[in-house]
This record gives sequence, C-alpha cells and structure tokens, in this order.
Amino acid sequence: MGNDFADLHVARWRDHWIDIPFDDQIEAATVRLSRIARFFRDSSQTASAEVGLQQFEYETLHQLMIRDTPGHASPRALAEDLGVSPPGMTGRLDTLEKAGYIKRTPSPTDRRSVNIEATTAGVAVWRRAMLLRGHAEMELLGALSERELATLNRLLKKLTTAIEASD
Repeated sequence: MGNDFADLHVARWRDHWIDIPFDDQIEAATVRLSRIARFFRDSSQTASAEVGLQQFEYETLHQLMIRDTPGHASPRALAEDLGVSPPGMTGRLDTLEKAGYIKRTPSPTDRRSVNIEATTAGVAVWRRAMLLRGHAEMELLGALSERELATLNRLLKKLTTAIEASD
C-alpha cells in the first residue's frame, strides 16, 4: 500500500513543531479520521441532493426517523437532538411541511403543543437518500475484510466510549 494524504501531511508538518509535541501516529490517525468523516458528510450531501433534499432537510428527516418512535417527535426534541434553536427548528419544519414531508398534529396530552409526524412522502424520500448514502458507505468499507471491519469497529468503539466517558 502506497502513501496516502495523511502520510504526506505528517511528512510535511513533522519538523514544524520543534517546541510542541508532535506524534506521527496520532497526527496520521487524526488526519485519516477527518478525511473519512468528510467522505461520509459529502456522501450524505450528495445523496440528499440526488433525491431533491437540502442537507438540513435530510438531517431533520433523519433525526425524525431514527428515534425510539420512528417518524414521530416533538419540535423541542428534534431541536435538541439537532442542536438547533427553536426558531431555527420552526423554519426547518415549515420547509418540510410545505414539501409534504412532515405534518404537524396537535399533541394529545398538551393542547399548547404539536407533534411532528413524517408523511408517507417524507419516509419515502428519506429512505431513497439512505439507500444512496448506504451504497457509498458500503463501497468505502467494502475495502476491508470482515475481520478488518470488526477490528475497526472495536477500535472505534474504544475511542467513542472514551469520548462519552469524558462528557
């Protein structure tokens, strides 16, 4: 296997950090993880665009669909999960409602609030985007054997649990 972008990056920057610790392996891993994250972000944006969604529309539908109650949520819960302000969430929901991808229904427990529900069209467009996104993910991760993928998942889980423990 030849050099990749991270190898070139490390070689270029190694000698610039005389007074700051620089670890080749940590820097290379960081650069590779960033590059992979960018690939997944770009493939998600490409899939969204291909089905006619803006990225924020896809992200909102995705968050709505991956809940314990798929396709159903309160605007507040969606806003919290997406890290969006309540006015920002209202704008997102207005756009999705105009497109016919969600509908607002009165809350059965609190007449002052509404629930958000994905429509049949919303579920369908989300599923088409997920299929395209899934193809890109499978193509990339298909470069690994089953054993390598299991090892990668074990190592990534070790990192994510460290992040979660520090939160």
